[in-house]
Amino acid sequence: MRDLIVAVDIGTGSARAGVFDRSGALLGRAEQAIAMRRPSADRAEHDSENIWEAVCTAVKAACAIAGAPPARVAALGIDATCSLVVRDKAGQPLAVSAGEDARWDTIVWLDHRAVKEAEVCTATGHPLLAHSGRVMSPEMEMPKLMWLKRKRPDEWENSGYFFDLADFITWRATGSNARSRGTLTAKWNYLSHEERPWNESFLNAIGLEDVRERGSLPTETVAVGDPIGRLTPEAAVALGLDKDCIVGAGLIDAYAGTFGVLGPFACEPETLERQLALIGGTSSCIVAFSREKRFGFGMWGPYYEAVLPGWWLAEGGQSATGALLDHLLRTHSAGGEPTAANHARVIARIRELQAEEGEDFAARLHVLPDFHGNRSPLADPHALGVISGLALDASFDGLCRLYWRASVAIALGIRHILDKLGEGGYPLDTLHVTGGHVRNPLLMELYRDVTGCRVVVPETNDAVLLGTAMVAAVAGGLYPDLPAAGAGMYPGGSEYAPDPARKAGYDRDYRRFLALYRHRAELEAIL
Repeated sequence: MRDLIVAVDIGTGSARAGVFDRSGALLGRAEQAIAMRRPSADRAEHDSENIWEAVCTAVKAACAIAGAPPARVAALGIDATCSLVVRDKAGQPLAVSAGEDARWDTIVWLDHRAVKEAEVCTATGHPLLAHSGRVMSPEMEMPKLMWLKRKRPDEWENSGYFFDLADFITWRATGSNARSRGTLTAKWNYLSHEERPWNESFLNAIGLEDVRERGSLPTETVAVGDPIGRLTPEAAVALGLDKDCIVGAGLIDAYAGTFGVLGPFACEPETLERQLALIGGTSSCIVAFSREKRFGFGMWGPYYEAVLPGWWLAEGGQSATGALLDHLLRTHSAGGEPTAANHARVIARIRELQAEEGEDFAARLHVLPDFHGNRSPLADPHALGVISGLALDASFDGLCRLYWRASVAIALGIRHILDKLGEGGYPLDTLHVTGGHVRNPLLMELYRDVTGCRVVVPETNDAVLLGTAMVAAVAGGLYPDLPAAGAGMYPGGSEYAPDPARKAGYDRDYRRFLALYRHRAELEAIL
């Protein structure tokens, strides 16, 4: 009897696999690191074959831990970062940087080499950009493809396939070139709600009139929750599964996490529209659903059926959150490597200092967290971080003060996004948090107290894997549709209310946060 699901989540630094039963219980989990090359500060590259091998290793290990024989696995689900995989006409890797080994064939989502190309897209003023917050991000695939065509013309001529990473894995697993509606709609300017989803006038305006031919990009897409196909014999052996295992359409990792925490509300439309998902890790993503098409500056979307049929999805985010706290530890003289133990040491000392100093603790330090640009709501990849209020303090306590105020700034940035979503008509009041930030007690406290939202933490540490498993369960026939899977597999969550005694202080911090943005803009406007 096929009653189990294998879900794979491919992040920035590793591939994680989980084996779930029909109730959503995680029976086995394994993780395998993946390689990343950083040729410069604004570039990051993966080796897609290394990623495939990591997926295979993690799946085999997770199945072994769960004691799951291949004959019980109904479906395999995949989610991944929105990284761009480039292959030649024979399906072999093509290097994405000049003079390098062809194995580095993937431009990582956080790579910002295509900032100028993104500006060219924005300058067109094309109506399509309304679905990208009216500003194109260098994290999207079209600017990266423009860069490839401009800077690597030989590779462009030799290219045969362009994949979002999740679609690459489903292709590798099934041999099918079918693409997920979720990935193309969210990251490729594919308008799934229109009769002609590839907008030819936009592609012509940015010089990518041949991108569909070069990249083997299909017109039709596969809805999230539908199957792509079955495993090839070769992939089945590599994964330790069998060729009767169904592979579901892939997901963007943040959207998998979104469905993992909001899935139980998919059959309650009025409730779902008040819920918001925050997926916090290296970066942070904020995702909301709506039955109506709602536009907003600096927000990605609205995307039609990027996850749920008949629903629009909007996304905001911060390009560096966990990465910012890691950076502070790594670069401060009293810091060190950003290990879990080092973070815990800083957090413990912050609690001691707060108890000693009360509201005066780090009160004159103010931070703008845009160290890797501002994804939302300013949509400015050139934005830089700001720290106001530094003293001649290189001590460990000095690091703790800066870490605390950077954490406050991250939460204030989330509040800024929520305010803009509210102005756009999203009636949000509940924040479901998942990802690595759940393990940071400072951030979890700040998310509820700074935003004023009720915060829900799911009873699972793997909501991204769970969301992918929910979707795969539908593709594998264990549930009739996504709302049923979301309701049937969600484990529940713990709720936390904001502390009203802290509202006035954080309201003041927010006013200062917005003032700091104005001052930064004034400085940069001086000629």
